[in-house]
Amino acid sequence: MTTLNTATPGASHQAIQHHYDVGNDFYQLWLDSTMTYSCAIWEEGETESALELAQIRKVDFHINQAKAKNAKRVLDIGCGWGTVLQRLVEVHGVEQAVGLTLSEAQKDWIAAKKHPQIEVNLESWLNYSPTEPFDAIISIGAFEHFVKPELSSNEKIDVYRTFFNRCHEWLKPGGSMSIQTIAYGKRKPEEVQKSLGAQFANQEIFPESDSPRLTEITAAAEGIFEVISIRNDRMDYVRTLQAWLTNFRSKRTEIINLVGKTVFERYERYLYLALLGFLTGDLLLLRLTFRRID
Repeated sequence: MTTLNTATPGASHQAIQHHYDVGNDFYQLWLDSTMTYSCAIWEEGETESALELAQIRKVDFHINQAKAKNAKRVLDIGCGWGTVLQRLVEVHGVEQAVGLTLSEAQKDWIAAKKHPQIEVNLESWLNYSPTEPFDAIISIGAFEHFVKPELSSNEKIDVYRTFFNRCHEWLKPGGSMSIQTIAYGKRKPEEVQKSLGAQFANQEIFPESDSPRLTEITAAAEGIFEVISIRNDRMDYVRTLQAWLTNFRSKRTEIINLVGKTVFERYERYLYLALLGFLTGDLLLLRLTFRRID
């Protein structure tokens, strides 16, 4: 892919905003107070009421995996509402945390806090150019938006390889990176894409986005990053989605008053179908740790 700088191989600004810019007030109604919108890490026996604790545990896991504690500069690619950024500087002693997002609502949310150690950019990783290198990189729930479904597996690997090359350039020698992403599981992507659930998600929820296969990630990283660890925690996503669904349904009246019945029904269906995808193993939840090859 020779036109990566000008083309959009993954989700555009408009596609990302279609989902995330439904409104911060909307997500506040059913996410936990950290506004973390990705799979948590649960411990045995925890109930749905432990969602916030499980989300903080996930954030700390990635910070530890990336060896970001007490670092000078850390990059968060796909920073959401800034949970990782805030925890890096307030708890883990990081001097400066930089976030990238394509959502104006998320950028405004972070910028409103005016934290002197946090910088947020409304920018794709494809166009980003840092002023100085980073000690660590974290990316949670962004990898799923890097490619469009119509790309071939080889084209997707090319995009992912460009991503890994960029991250290699941005990291200091010996730097680490921690990534969390949904991935295809037991069935081939083309089989899953034929399902009504996948077609609904592609059209109504996450347009212009497609999850990777583990083999595509490792092929793209080969020779650029060393794979240190891989975890498949798909059942953690089942529990996270169950907690979100409980919260979502409990706020039915407030959500409908805010965004309307159509949006409520669309998101309820999406959360339920996603839960089924992880429960059946069609979808995996991968947590991967990489070390820069120098």
